[in-house]
Amino acid sequence: MKTTPFQLDSHPFLHRPNRTILYLSLPILFSLIAEPVTGLVDTGFVARLGAVPLAALGVGTSALTSIFWIFGFLGIATQTEVAQISGRGDASALSKTVSLALVLGVIASLIMSGLLLPGAALASAALGADGEVLRLATEYMRLRLLGAPAVIIVVVGFGALRGLQDMRTPLWIALGINLSNIILDYALIFGWAFIPALGVAGAALASTLSQWLGAIWMLWEVHRRLGLTGAIHLREGLGLLRVGRDLLLRTGSLTLFTLMATRVATQMGPEAGAAHQVIRQVWFFSALLLDSFSNTAQSLVGYFYGSGRVAYARRVANSTTKWSLATGFVVLAAMLLSANLVKSSLVPPEAAGLFLHSWIIFALSQPVSALAFITDGIHWGASDYRYLRNGMILATAVGVAGLYAVALDRSSLLSHVWLVTLLWVSLRALWGVLRLFPRVGRGPLGASSDSS
Repeated sequence: MKTTPFQLDSHPFLHRPNRTILYLSLPILFSLIAEPVTGLVDTGFVARLGAVPLAALGVGTSALTSIFWIFGFLGIATQTEVAQISGRGDASALSKTVSLALVLGVIASLIMSGLLLPGAALASAALGADGEVLRLATEYMRLRLLGAPAVIIVVVGFGALRGLQDMRTPLWIALGINLSNIILDYALIFGWAFIPALGVAGAALASTLSQWLGAIWMLWEVHRRLGLTGAIHLREGLGLLRVGRDLLLRTGSLTLFTLMATRVATQMGPEAGAAHQVIRQVWFFSALLLDSFSNTAQSLVGYFYGSGRVAYARRVANSTTKWSLATGFVVLAAMLLSANLVKSSLVPPEAAGLFLHSWIIFALSQPVSALAFITDGIHWGASDYRYLRNGMILATAVGVAGLYAVALDRSSLLSHVWLVTLLWVSLRALWGVLRLFPRVGRGPLGASSDSS
């Protein structure tokens, strides 16, 4: 693939920016929504088993989602690298970059699984689980960890394809993974025909099997598009790991906050843990919904930044920020209108009294979250990883201090956990916006960087 200046100047974004943003974002939106929809189905199914299984599901998914987020830096770095290489028109580097990222991802996931399989009980206890909640959460984590390499393969593959601005193939793979998960969920949780009812363990097995089906499909698609090669050396991965270092620290900080929030909520009792799990699952849903614009911004900014057209990258930043913020307000309205529906369909009766105030705070955070996510995507596309790392560390330091204060106060409510979460995401949004408007410091998208 050879990218010429004429091709750059004729990119659809430059002539129809809004149409191009929607064209790229909508497939990402549906592919990202697929996973939390499945999570909501998991939550709905397990909620029928009672508050204790649901709290165990919350502990298990919190721990594993956070761990997978940490290694998700490979997907983010791969998407930016592929987008920038594509902008430079250097086709020979694409296959090697993606192959190397896949190898590093599988190695990292195997190491992670080897460490966490015997340590699942310790991780669950660290999140505040005990008794039957601890037993079920430990079982869930161990079964889910069997699919860890498949999860990383899919994450890296998504990054590669989206870096090429192919947003549709990841959509079909995501739908396939999550449809198979829902089908297997029902059979394995409640039992069907010769399959015994496995409860929470069934939800874990359904996710693991579905992820391996998706990984096989993803490897075939990436090989068909880019060609996978064995002509790589692990020492060449040092560059990718250096790129991922700041992302790893940033994601580790994010993970620390979300895990501590779950721990504080769980220690308030099974009812608070169950209500927190429902809100957390919908939070994950809304975050990925807003993240569709972030992914589009990352690919387009990376493409134009890699080609040296920084002015075009700034146009992407301005347009995608407006779209993301508007979507945040739409999500806010939808959350407020759906409060009673969510409470009646997903929250166990014994946890309903703790739900509403926390839900309202969560809803009010959506426009702020939109700014945090879109500026993440813009800075990722420009490889501004260190700046994002510093902002996340600052926000997490403040957020963890707030959660610690909530944990010490025995009169604290679940809503206090979500007030601290609102503060945390507000600091992230402010940090991201300052870099662009009015561009604090010497950022890569500053006017002095423009060579077009």
